[in-house]
Amino acid sequence: MAATHALPSAAPVQRPRVLVVGTAFISAATIMTFVGLIGIYLTQRAAIIGAGDTWLPKGVSIPLQQPNTMLFTLLMSVVTMQWAVHSIANNDRLNTYLALSMTLVFGFATVVMTWYLYTLMGLDISSSSQAVLIYTITGLHLLLLVVAMLFIALMAFRAFAGSFDARQHDGITAAALFWYALVAIYVLIWITIYVTK
Repeated sequence: MAATHALPSAAPVQRPRVLVVGTAFISAATIMTFVGLIGIYLTQRAAIIGAGDTWLPKGVSIPLQQPNTMLFTLLMSVVTMQWAVHSIANNDRLNTYLALSMTLVFGFATVVMTWYLYTLMGLDISSSSQAVLIYTITGLHLLLLVVAMLFIALMAFRAFAGSFDARQHDGITAAALFWYALVAIYVLIWITIYVTK
């Protein structure tokens, strides 16, 4: 009679990281879009200044306090987003939820500060091409920031439902990747639009 032996247990199957790869492509496309828009902005600005005119219309000023506050807020959100990735990779759900919540608070604060900055600038979109460019670039970034916040909230609910653990946490990683891309884009906007003016 032949002896029977138990087969070794199969290694858990790792899901393909389709969400991370897709988010990487979307993040790259987003960065390229903003580089193109900022290129148009800088070209228009150089042409107007080269003609001897001032870039911003008369009576319009862009304060620097609000953009600086948004920059530091978004830089802090990078820390909390990385905290969330690290926490879920270590199966620390409490810290994951706390870090994701703090990132959303930082994102909401940035949205509110951007809206407040719009009221302070006083740019009339119907009377200048400068206003169209500034509102297009910053408004698109604001819209994508809200989309990224929804993405983070969705991944937080999935983590709460148990979809992610130490072995498989691609949703949180994908949300973090898109968030980092938007923060990098804001640094570019901060330098070219708010600081350089």
